Amino acid sequence: MDRIGTTVVVFCFILLAVWLYESEKVAQQRAMVAQTVKTMQVPGVASSQVTPETAAAISSSTNVPEHLLTITNDRVRYVFTSRGGGIKSVGLLDFPETISPRWKKGTGTNAVATLNDESALPIMMILGGPSLVGDGDFTLSKTSHGVEAEKSLPNGLVLTKDFELTSNYVVTVNVTFKNDSGKPLSLPAQQWVAGTATPMDVDDLTFMSYGGAMWYDGANLKMVSGSYFSTNTTVLGIFPRTPKSEYREGNGNVLWAAAYNQFFALMAMPQTNQPAAQFVATPVTLTATNSQSGAPWIGVQTALSYPAQTLVADQVVMRQINIFAGPKEFRTLERISEQFQNRADLAMNFGTGFAGFFGIGSFFAKLLLSLLNALHDLLPALSYGWIIVLLTVLLRLFFWPFTAHSMRSMKKMQALAPQVKELKEKYGDDPQKFTQKQMELWKENKVSPMSGCMPMLIQMPVFLGFFTMIRSAIELRGAHFLWISDLTKPDTIFIIPGLTFLPFFSTPQGLPFNVLPLIMVGVLVWQAHLQPPSPGMDPSQQKMMRYMPLIFLLFLYNYSAGMALYMTVSTGMGILQTRLTKAIQAAPPLPPLSPLAPQPKRKK
Repeated sequence: MDRIGTTVVVFCFILLAVWLYESEKVAQQRAMVAQTVKTMQVPGVASSQVTPETAAAISSSTNVPEHLLTITNDRVRYVFTSRGGGIKSVGLLDFPETISPRWKKGTGTNAVATLNDESALPIMMILGGPSLVGDGDFTLSKTSHGVEAEKSLPNGLVLTKDFELTSNYVVTVNVTFKNDSGKPLSLPAQQWVAGTATPMDVDDLTFMSYGGAMWYDGANLKMVSGSYFSTNTTVLGIFPRTPKSEYREGNGNVLWAAAYNQFFALMAMPQTNQPAAQFVATPVTLTATNSQSGAPWIGVQTALSYPAQTLVADQVVMRQINIFAGPKEFRTLERISEQFQNRADLAMNFGTGFAGFFGIGSFFAKLLLSLLNALHDLLPALSYGWIIVLLTVLLRLFFWPFTAHSMRSMKKMQALAPQVKELKEKYGDDPQKFTQKQMELWKENKVSPMSGCMPMLIQMPVFLGFFTMIRSAIELRGAHFLWISDLTKPDTIFIIPGLTFLPFFSTPQGLPFNVLPLIMVGVLVWQAHLQPPSPGMDPSQQKMMRYMPLIFLLFLYNYSAGMALYMTVSTGMGILQTRLTKAIQAAPPLPPLSPLAPQPKRKK
C-alpha cells in the first residue's frame, strides 16, 4: 500500500471512529436529558395532538371500573382492557425482561419481556371524536378463538373488535363499524393505535438509537428513531434543532406500521388490499424512569390513520388488522412476510442507507444470521458463542486462498524492493516516469500494489454484516459464552466508579472493564506486526500501520461482545495462516537423489 492509500485508510478509520463516538455520545445525552413533552392531563398523547374533542374521545369514565381479561397460550400472555377495547400488554413467556450483566449480577428480575405495558393506550384503541369512542369503555367477552370488545354509542354506531389468536405471535383483529341509527352517520378521522415502543430495561441506553417506529409503503422501509423527538442536537452535536411532536407520512399506501426497540416489535398490518392512509408516530411520556438521569423515559407511539367517512343507514364496514407482538426473530418474520405478502421481515431493521452501509451490511447480515441459525440447528448442543467461533473459522477457511494469494504477491513485491529503489534513484526527478516504470516492473512480475489491501476489501462486507446483524439478532440476547453473560452487550467484569469522563470508553456509571475487546486489540496488533511492510513505505508509516488496530478499541470497546468474539477468532485464524504460510515458504528444498539410489525406471 503506497502513501496515498495509507492516508485514505487512516482518514476513513478516523472518520468512522468520530462518527461512532459522536453518535454514542448523543445517544447517551438524549437518554439522560429530562424530556419535557407535556400531555395536558391526557397520558399517552403528544401535546400537539390534544384537543378538547380528542381528550373527550380518549378519556375513560372513572365511574366504570376497568375490566381486564387475560388470555394465555404456550408462548404469549395477552391482557385485554375494557378501556379502549384493546390489548393493554403482551407478555412474551419465552423471553426474560432483563439480562443481568456480570457486574450487576443478581439485579435481574423474574419478569417476562412485556410489550406496551408502559403505555396509557392499548393496542387497537381507536382515537377520534366523542361520536366515535364515547366514554372509551367497552364490553369484553371471551370467544372460542380469543376476545371480543363491543361498544354501542348514543348516535347509533356499534363498534366491534374481534381478536383471534393465531400463530407466530400474530393476533388477527376484525373491526366492524355498524350504523344502527337508521340515518346517515358521519365518522370522524381516526388513528388506530399500533402500540408504543419502550425500553425493555431501565439501563437501556440504546433505546434512543435502536428504538422508534417504522412503516412500509410497498417499496421502501421508512423509520423514525426515538432521537427524532429528542430536545438534543443532531449528529455531531453541531446543528441545534427543536424537538418534534409528531411524525406523519403516507398517502393511502401504508402496508404496515411498527413500534420497535432493539429486539422486539409491535406491528399493525392491514389487509394487503386495504392499506392505511397514513402512518403517525408521536412521543409519549412513560411511567418508568431512566436509572441514569431519573427522568421519565419517552416512548414512541405508532398509529395507522384513516380518513373520515359517512355510513348510510344499516351500513356495515369492516377492516382487518393483523397485529404482530413479539421478538424480531428473522425466521418468524420471514414466515409472516410470506403469509401476508407484505415484507414484514424488514422489521428486523438491519438498516438502510448509511446505517445499513447502503445494502451491503443488510445483505450480509441476513446471510450471516441464516448461517448462524442453520449451524445452531445442526449442532444444538453448542451455545451461540461457540457457533460464532465455528462460523468465523469456516469463513476464514473460505477466504484462505484469497489471503494466501495476497501474501505471496506481497512477498514478490518485497523481493522487487531493490529494483524499485534503483528506479527511484534513476527517475527521482521525474515522478511520472518513475511511476510508469514501477508499474511496468510490477506488471512484468505479475504483482499488484493493491494485493495488501485485497484481504481487507474481501472480508469487509462480512465485517459489516456481523456489525449490522449482532445489534438486531435476538438469538444472541442472553446467550452465554465463557465469562460473558450476554453476547449482545459488552462483557463487563466490573465498573471503576468515578471515571465517567473518558471519551469512547466511559459510561454514566464509570469506566467498564471489558476483557474481550482488550484481547481482540492485542491479537490485532500482533497480526499487524506479522504482516510484511509494503515496499516504499516510510518507517513512520509502517509504525503507524502496525498500531492502526488500536482504533478498533475506540468504537468496539462498549459494543456487543459477540462482535469482539468474531474479530478475535478471525484475527487469530489470520495469524495462524501467516505462520503456516511462512513455515511453508521457509521449508528447505528436498535433497537431490543420491547417485547410489535406485533410479526410477523409464517407460518404454
